[in-house]
Amino acid sequence: MEATHYWIGADGGGTGTRVVLADAHGVELAHAAGGASGLGLGVTRAWQAIEAACEQAFASAGLQLDWAACALGCGLAGVNNRDWLAEFIARAPKLAALDVQSDAYTTVLGAHGGEAGVIVAVGTGSIAAVLDRDGACRTAGGYGFPSGDEASGAWLGLHAVVHAQQALDGRARPDAFSDALLARMKVDDRDAFVVWLCEANQTAYAELAPVVLAHREHAAAAALLAQAGADIAKLVDALDPSAQLPVALCGGLAAPLAEYVPALHHARLRQPLADSAHGALALAQRASAGSVRSRGAGA
Repeated sequence: MEATHYWIGADGGGTGTRVVLADAHGVELAHAAGGASGLGLGVTRAWQAIEAACEQAFASAGLQLDWAACALGCGLAGVNNRDWLAEFIARAPKLAALDVQSDAYTTVLGAHGGEAGVIVAVGTGSIAAVLDRDGACRTAGGYGFPSGDEASGAWLGLHAVVHAQQALDGRARPDAFSDALLARMKVDDRDAFVVWLCEANQTAYAELAPVVLAHREHAAAAALLAQAGADIAKLVDALDPSAQLPVALCGGLAAPLAEYVPALHHARLRQPLADSAHGALALAQRASAGSVRSRGAGA
């Protein structure tokens, strides 16, 4: 085992990576952000994004990255695919310690300070998690794009393009909402639309979510946002049917979607204490203390 001088917490999803760097006493030294590192976009890309963000954090602190002196905790989208997870761990650099968990686990760990609670994370994708009073973590949703990720940016975009399609071919009246979607997609005819659809991934659809939010008064957009709120409530109920635990809405879409959460569930919402990157930092600390070389679980 190498001596651990630094803890790194990395939160990676389909849109970006956030890193927190601390010394071995837990004193935070720097934060950094980088490109997407969700495993669904490729393990090589994930490690490239994480390394670039870590290098940026070390540089901000006036230091040079030395993996062998670091305990790294990762909360990543896609670790529920065991093959992706195994490949990610196999490609890890020589670290003092490594713990890889789902971003749902690190999000609930950070949001409730390690105490019992529920989170629904809504960003590029979505997932809900509960940490129970025994410390066990369970999840709901999170099956991934395109069949799952309800209430996420990608889900909103995937359903919003239906309005744009119908406006383009005459099944619906063109309006400001359809025009804004087509402008964001940079398409102006059927052929270009089909090319966009054939090339679009989860991230591309998620980039349409701001258009939905900007046109929230439009009937089609309003219906999508109302459904997103209802889906968030269903995720909470699946994990805490007795309605006893606090709930934190997390992720890039947490603030704009909060108003669409049904009233009874909205009353239980609490601000998260910390984010997923800080939950991953707690993993790094734990891995360092436990002398964990590499471990992964789709918690």
